[in-house]
Amino acid sequence: MTDHRKIPVPPQSQEPAGKSLLERAAGKFDFNSFMVRPVPVYPKAPEQQSAAKPVDVSPEEDPVADRSPTTSGPPAAHSGSVDATPSAAIFSGERHVIDREHLREQGLIVPEGTVTETLEEFRIVKRQLLLQAADLRRQKAGPMAQRILVSSPHPGEGKTYCSVNLALSIAAEKESEVLLVDADFAKPSILSALGMPGGKGLMDALMDETVDVTDCVLGTDIPGLWVLPAGDTSSSDSEYLSSSRTARVLDRLTQDAPHRIVIFDSPPALAASPAAELAKYVGQTVVIVRADRTGRGALDDAISLLGACPNVQLLLNAAQFSPSGRRFGSYYGYKG
Repeated sequence: MTDHRKIPVPPQSQEPAGKSLLERAAGKFDFNSFMVRPVPVYPKAPEQQSAAKPVDVSPEEDPVADRSPTTSGPPAAHSGSVDATPSAAIFSGERHVIDREHLREQGLIVPEGTVTETLEEFRIVKRQLLLQAADLRRQKAGPMAQRILVSSPHPGEGKTYCSVNLALSIAAEKESEVLLVDADFAKPSILSALGMPGGKGLMDALMDETVDVTDCVLGTDIPGLWVLPAGDTSSSDSEYLSSSRTARVLDRLTQDAPHRIVIFDSPPALAASPAAELAKYVGQTVVIVRADRTGRGALDDAISLLGACPNVQLLLNAAQFSPSGRRFGSYYGYKG
């Protein structure tokens, strides 16, 4: 049995002021002491050999530079199979209006709303993830550099809450766009969180070679935010994810779109196997650690299962303390 006792709170004297949420979480769990970081290996799909070279980004540049995917000519006609479609991955799905009040009721970031503590915290989180994505791109990681997996050891630790907020935060970037993928096939929740209708999704594209995954992407009225539903339910989701088709389908999502970030909201790592399969295809994984619930043993096991990803980071959720005494967002209402 794993240890589900509360994570001990370190004394304030051991917590230097000014550290971000990711740094504080990693420090609390002494991450490096129980995980050996694998050597990053970024396989290149055969069809990428003749594709355009990845765009290098200098350290001074933002990791993303344009909302519009680039292409040298008009898209080729769809031939009925995603594997035979060399055109850029341009999303053209119907745009759905996102109920801002529904977002507010769930404690999510509200686009065009006031600056809140949640908004400021996820601004800090996204900046570190985008910088890491830029670094992976400089390392020639290919499409993996644009993919971020969000998971947790157990259900109820806030992975979907963090996935949606992270996507909303990245969508606010002026020179980027984000695709939020519901990869929790057994219990999808992204569409309900955003108040969007269902439809075909990622699993449909994995099961049916005639389905172009870009045709399953739904638009929103939030600039820069796209959503890919989980799709059809299958008892063989892990087997489909482990097939050779998965790499081609996921590569299609960012084909000729170097400034698109793809976020996967996966199942909890200890509750369902798809999280471990998806970790093989992403450049970064964020493990949500709930301060009042996640046990050390469960965290160790989850990180071990997600070890196929070369960059695993921890995000502390539901923390009720701040070692530095700071509260994000309050400055914007300050009149001094």
